[in-house]
Amino acid sequence: SVFYHGGGWVIGDLETHDGVCRQLAVAANCTVIAVDYRLAPEHPYPAAIDDCYEATRWVSDNAAELGIDKNRIAVAGDSAGGNLSACVVLKARAENGPAICFQLLIYPVTDAKMNTPSFDDNGDGYMLTRDTMQWFWNCYTDGQHLDDPLASPLVETDLSGLPPACVITAEYDPLRDEGEKYAKVLTAAGVEVNAVRFDGMIHGFFGMTDILEGAKAALDLAAAELNKAFKQ
Repeated sequence: SVFYHGGGWVIGDLETHDGVCRQLAVAANCTVIAVDYRLAPEHPYPAAIDDCYEATRWVSDNAAELGIDKNRIAVAGDSAGGNLSACVVLKARAENGPAICFQLLIYPVTDAKMNTPSFDDNGDGYMLTRDTMQWFWNCYTDGQHLDDPLASPLVETDLSGLPPACVITAEYDPLRDEGEKYAKVLTAAGVEVNAVRFDGMIHGFFGMTDILEGAKAALDLAAAELNKAFKQ
């Protein structure tokens, strides 16, 4: 699995998500390759998506040397990384790029509009706030490109022919509704989707397996879904 870290396209790096990547590798018994993409605002859109796509293409092109099967490459990421996963899949389809067999979207950012009920309900006091998310978007796009599917995948009108997906959302997360909406439109387009909301959880819970039962359950789900995809 090629993994893109979260952090609103602005923060986060290989170190912040090392634990998550290791846990995923062990739980799913697969190779996890983390991508150290360029960050905004120094490198605004489309730097991150370009880097993630090129890295994924490199993994596919060098699969034999890496000891992996180029027909069993999944993409995965949390938050902004979930956004990048969804967008890499769209870019790969558009450019006849690497064959991606699965997309693991962990509370993904899918819509720049931020006008969902979950932003109203959970926009303050639950780790990720509306103000922070707005700041992330401003750093990444400066208010431009918001109708570009490679920034805001929910804008994409044709989602057919994409690889199966697992979409993980958290009850007390401002991004909850846009993640679940993306799962619905994928399903409507004929994509096989397993969408699971973890009740009582906040944004960023995935990987907090030492303290949250929900995080353990989410990791187990992600591993099971990856395994299923790799077997098919």
